[in-house]
Amino acid sequence: MEKIAMLGGGSWATALTKILSENGSRVHWWMRSKDDVQHLLRTRHNPRYLSSVAHDLDRVLPTTDLNAAVAAADWLVLAVPAAFVQGNLEKIDRDALKGKRVISAIKGMIPGKNVLVTDYVAERFRLPHTRLGVVAGPCHAEEVALEKQSYLTIGSPDAELAEDFSRLLRNRYVKANPATDLDGIEYFAVMKNIIALTGGIAHGLGYGDNFQAVLVSNAVQEMRRFVHALNPQPRDLSGSAYLGDLLVTAYSQFSRNRTFGNMVGRGYSVKSAQMEMNMVAEGYYAVKSIYEINRKLQVSMPITSAAYHILYEKISPAIEIELLKEKLK
Repeated sequence: MEKIAMLGGGSWATALTKILSENGSRVHWWMRSKDDVQHLLRTRHNPRYLSSVAHDLDRVLPTTDLNAAVAAADWLVLAVPAAFVQGNLEKIDRDALKGKRVISAIKGMIPGKNVLVTDYVAERFRLPHTRLGVVAGPCHAEEVALEKQSYLTIGSPDAELAEDFSRLLRNRYVKANPATDLDGIEYFAVMKNIIALTGGIAHGLGYGDNFQAVLVSNAVQEMRRFVHALNPQPRDLSGSAYLGDLLVTAYSQFSRNRTFGNMVGRGYSVKSAQMEMNMVAEGYYAVKSIYEINRKLQVSMPITSAAYHILYEKISPAIEIELLKEKLK
């Protein structure tokens, strides 16, 4: 029985806990809210997210003791919003992860530092990247809860680690495959949220499917230019970890980034959209991180720039998308 520490109480943490525990792993599930932990222990359900999922408390051990969860596990899975990663991980001793393997299930970057989650973990805990991995889609937590056919890619420079965690996830409705492109997969997971958010803004303004298709096809080129400038290597961007993840986030009804963008396009302020959703849209923070990294790279990124101007410079969405449409091909 594999022992896993799951950090996070949201929908993705809930979905991963369901998969891992039903496959036989023991999951030490850390959640910040004491009330949510107590609710789980009483009812077997997460009261806030994917509440239809019933957890087996013989294999799922909810706790508010972060260090105890980490100490009890061989694997650490990070599934908290990127904005909260640093604050939570600073509570863990630097030597606590020695001998453990760490998987990031976070589709965002560390705000302010503008670094990937795996890079931050490697630096903070003095871990080689061969002890790290990342989970990529296309896979919405809501469909996992419904046990709909889903596909995951585990990226790690260590092929054995990627295969081992893939094996822990495979079941009758989840196919998981290993890959070695850690940085490319992680950057694409971050950037597809920016594209979904921008597409949502356009949809909120009344743009249709034709524009959305052109936006997404241009986005693939934009993402390729950016990632190649940072980490040049051959990549088949038609793969599910790249294009597949982008498509599901850009088009799905479950995409919180598309929903967030749609609200901004319809006239909501950033703050009011965030409050009404009661969920974190990682793309909001990712826009700033990727835009600031690109100030040095100077890669052509019209979609990311448009999103930044709308969200952080308060340019009118209607004006900015009008300018963007002239730059797309």
